[in-house]
Amino acid sequence: MNLFKTIDVSASALTAHRLWLDVIADNLANVNTTRTPEGGPYKRKMVIFESRERVFPLSFGFRFPPSPKRISDFRGEGVRVKEIVEDETPPRLVYDPYHPDANKDGYVAYPNVNVVREMVDMIAASRAYEANLMAINTTRSMFMSALEVMRG
Repeated sequence: MNLFKTIDVSASALTAHRLWLDVIADNLANVNTTRTPEGGPYKRKMVIFESRERVFPLSFGFRFPPSPKRISDFRGEGVRVKEIVEDETPPRLVYDPYHPDANKDGYVAYPNVNVVREMVDMIAASRAYEANLMAINTTRSMFMSALEVMRG
């Protein structure tokens, strides 16, 4: 495998996980936002990932165009964020009749953000970020060792 391709794959994951961390931070920052410009409480956002794949033949024979139906024609080229979607679970209702956003029954609709879930997601995203950073550093170290062998 090409060393630069290895770094590219890990770099794509770094970018995707950094965006995931940004979305988590946005969710946590809006945990008590009961009024948005669109109306109603803030809705939790979620990141949907997908594989960056390239189609090309893995065999020694060249086929043009490669058959998209053969699974052996696909190789992962990293990850990317497909989209950021809103969580459609209903908002939390809290009884607070003196809140300016309370409905006629005295309930306030708070965002569907669960702080514990966001913290768990934050740990997962930061660990994945660290793992990909370690993969880049290991690849760089292997590349430097190969250069030292070629020099000596």
